[in-house]
Amino acid sequence: MKQINKILIIIQRSNGDVLLSSPLINKLYEYYNKPQIDLLINDDTKAIASTLNHINAFKLYSYSWKKQSKASRIKNEFALVKKIYKKYDLSINLTASDRSVMYSILASSYCISAVEKDSNKSWWKKLFLNKSYVFDSSKHIVLNNISALKLLDIPNDKVTMSSKYKDESKVSMQNRLKDLGIEKFIIFHPSAQYEYKIYPKDLRNALLKKLNTLNIPIIITGANTEIDLQIKKQLPQLENIHDFIGETNLDEYIALSDLSYCYIGMDTLNMHIAASQNKRVFAIFGPTILNTWSPWSNKLQRATSKNLPKQTYANITIFQANMDCVACGKAGCDDQHGLSDCLFNINPENIYEEVKTWLLK
Repeated sequence: MKQINKILIIIQRSNGDVLLSSPLINKLYEYYNKPQIDLLINDDTKAIASTLNHINAFKLYSYSWKKQSKASRIKNEFALVKKIYKKYDLSINLTASDRSVMYSILASSYCISAVEKDSNKSWWKKLFLNKSYVFDSSKHIVLNNISALKLLDIPNDKVTMSSKYKDESKVSMQNRLKDLGIEKFIIFHPSAQYEYKIYPKDLRNALLKKLNTLNIPIIITGANTEIDLQIKKQLPQLENIHDFIGETNLDEYIALSDLSYCYIGMDTLNMHIAASQNKRVFAIFGPTILNTWSPWSNKLQRATSKNLPKQTYANITIFQANMDCVACGKAGCDDQHGLSDCLFNINPENIYEEVKTWLLK
């Protein structure tokens, strides 16, 4: 391979996938002596992508193009391809979809991509790619994302998650905390992208009432979405509860998380942000597969694959239901985004006692 000065990384998946690409980006930036690194991402993940270190520019794909006329779709796709065509020394695609693989092939003369295990789907991709690896759904997403390093013979002795935020966001959050007379505080994040991943209202409020007795400010966080705003209406009125739902942008949230003492809440993007900042994390898991999506511990250089009612590794504690079906990986028990029975079987008393024990150390 020639000297690597320009790299394109393609991540056409969700916010969590984008954030969890940071170990790959950090290592490439270090190994190739500060190359230009661009990201090709879905436009709805640009906010979280902007929190990654070492990114030069974004190339955006929009799923809204699918709703446009055929002529408009072709025009937009062509414009995106024109922006990346043979502009890079190296391209790395982190998903196995046909479209993202084609972007990788078109972007550079040396292209690497994840591919499916099924050779009926991946054979043609391997013909055009310089190197490929099988995306392994049984392996943690961070480990999948750094698979390209081995193919590039890049030493990988440390896998570190990271994120950043603007100075003005930190100042904004510090000023708001000062106005409220808050110094040391806990973040409680009750929401997630999907309702089947959310701790039920009665159990959530019971937990908040117990946490309130610890006499430490608890900042409730969330976005300006329908799910989050519904939770906002259901919050108990308690002296140590401070409702920030819908009142911070993502960059401000990351700054707030960095100022916090610990994170308590659902398995979602915010949990991974806290883990990337090496915060103490107390995460409530429903049907999500730990093997792929458990919080990454920078200290231990690993996540977890075990299903246990309660487990702690380094700075991270995970709570799950003690049920034979945990974790199933389904979108609710009906796999149609319905309720997850497992979340109704996690006792708030157990979460409270664990947080209390840690705080009183």
